[in-house]
Amino acid sequence: MKPTIVLVGRPNVGKSTLFNRLTRTRDALVADQPGLTRDRHYGIGRVGDRDYLVVDTAGFDPVAKDGIMHEMARQAEQAIAEADVLLFLVDGRAGRTPHDENIAARLRRAGRPVHVVVNKAEGIDRAMVAADFHALGLGDPLPVSAAHGDGVKQLVELVLAPFPADDEKEHSDDEGPKVAIVGRPNVGKSTLVNTLLGEERVIAFDMPGTTRDAISIPFERGGKRYTLIDTAGLRRRGKVFEAVEKFSVIKTLQAVQECNVVVLVLDAAQDISDQDAHIAGFALEAGRALVVAINKWDAVDDYRRDRLKADIARKLAFLSFARFHQISALKAEGIAGLLKSVDAAYAAATANLATPRLTRALQQAVARQAPPRHGLARPKMRYAHQGGMNPPVIVIHGNALDDIPQSYVRYLERCFMDAFDLKGTPLRIQFRTTHNPYATRT
Repeated sequence: MKPTIVLVGRPNVGKSTLFNRLTRTRDALVADQPGLTRDRHYGIGRVGDRDYLVVDTAGFDPVAKDGIMHEMARQAEQAIAEADVLLFLVDGRAGRTPHDENIAARLRRAGRPVHVVVNKAEGIDRAMVAADFHALGLGDPLPVSAAHGDGVKQLVELVLAPFPADDEKEHSDDEGPKVAIVGRPNVGKSTLVNTLLGEERVIAFDMPGTTRDAISIPFERGGKRYTLIDTAGLRRRGKVFEAVEKFSVIKTLQAVQECNVVVLVLDAAQDISDQDAHIAGFALEAGRALVVAINKWDAVDDYRRDRLKADIARKLAFLSFARFHQISALKAEGIAGLLKSVDAAYAAATANLATPRLTRALQQAVARQAPPRHGLARPKMRYAHQGGMNPPVIVIHGNALDDIPQSYVRYLERCFMDAFDLKGTPLRIQFRTTHNPYATRT
């Protein structure tokens, strides 16, 4: 599993700015206003060839007893419970405060590695700005500037050093796909796992769990091998806080990162929630093949079914590449079709796409609809080849490709997916422009 780095600290010390720097996004709102972040934000960071999960938390007040600050503290406590390493941000310009000392006291009891990160250290003597924070008793403070990026790469390399490097070896065909069963609490994930393992089971055993208590379960069905990654309620009581005893967002996101195919389980009796869309969106961002299982389909009437279909079309329209299955995990209905779609999604995600066929599909797509002009020049696409898999990456070479609109990229994605029948996996397109070597000569 990818290591999880959690950012904690009092309000307005720059956690969201560092989050955006680590994830190379602008997903977290940033402003010179305390308490802007209320909920946790999740993202993927990368340094060199190593990936990690990073979590931005709200301003943390561990002694808050009620009100919004108490709710924000509960969110931070949940993230702390799931962290592999904690980055405790403090403000180098404001200096050490009693609030910082309260947080330090809480983090010393967390049982996780903690690094004190002295932010806003640009233009200040680093030894001087760090000296005040030695009194927190959490090791040597590390001065950085999240806004300017000073010291951030060195910080991440130091934080990741104790963790093993990612295993880049692809999952072999003999082992089959890793399948993560994800979804909200009580949608039937455990029932689905038990049904998959209980029928025609040839091999099933527990592999050692991670620090998250996530369990990988190899099994065979119909002569094919799979490895299930179960994310359903595998917590030791008393180890986590009441608010997260049934579900961990971080654990689910790590399972998505670890797997080849995501099975998102929905409850036919419930409306599609923001959490459902969030998990699906993360799977899409991570490039994972995906199958959607609408569970408890047998327990709802036609009116409820029509309403759910409309809800899915509205809230999960971005999953048009995925197959949807109506199942009953309890009665084992629809399971065979679900596994066929898992097989197809895995095959699509790991397909080898021949360059001649890709180029012909590109030429046919351009013949049907040419890319729009940008200024005086019309982009010219010459050929395409495969640049990676899981998800498939198609690299298109040509001239004047720097300003292709997203609408045309989506059109090309649909054309390639139809040409190669890549149902169940997202697709990535990259453009490589050939520049005229004589353009700057006079």
